[in-house]
Amino acid sequence: QVQLAESGGGLVSAAESLRLSCVVSGGLFSMYALAWFRQAPGKEREFVASISWSAETTYYADSVKGRFAISRDNAKNSHYLQMNSLRPEDTAIYFCAAHPKRWPAPNDYDWDYWGQGTQVTVSS
Repeated sequence: QVQLAESGGGLVSAAESLRLSCVVSGGLFSMYALAWFRQAPGKEREFVASISWSAETTYYADSVKGRFAISRDNAKNSHYLQMNSLRPEDTAIYFCAAHPKRWPAPNDYDWDYWGQGTQVTVSS
């Protein structure tokens, strides 16, 4: 059984940075594409970033391009989301996901495995 666990969320001020981590267990991590999604209060879950199994290809939502960076460390079965220049509108629960049904995979229904989420709150 594949399990994902996020960490690294918290409360920060605008313009500060956070780094989210996601550890994946129980599967063939090195063969999985990986992603981050987020869900703000009263809104649907939205795509943030994804990275291919080889790390050669990454995709970002327009709203985070140039500020966020996704990466992976296959030796640690982990992937990361470095978030810089945070804004109040980045406030959301952030979810990591693994193993898409297709690629690219910008929709949440494309992904098979999910973490429980970690809260990120950015104050103005």
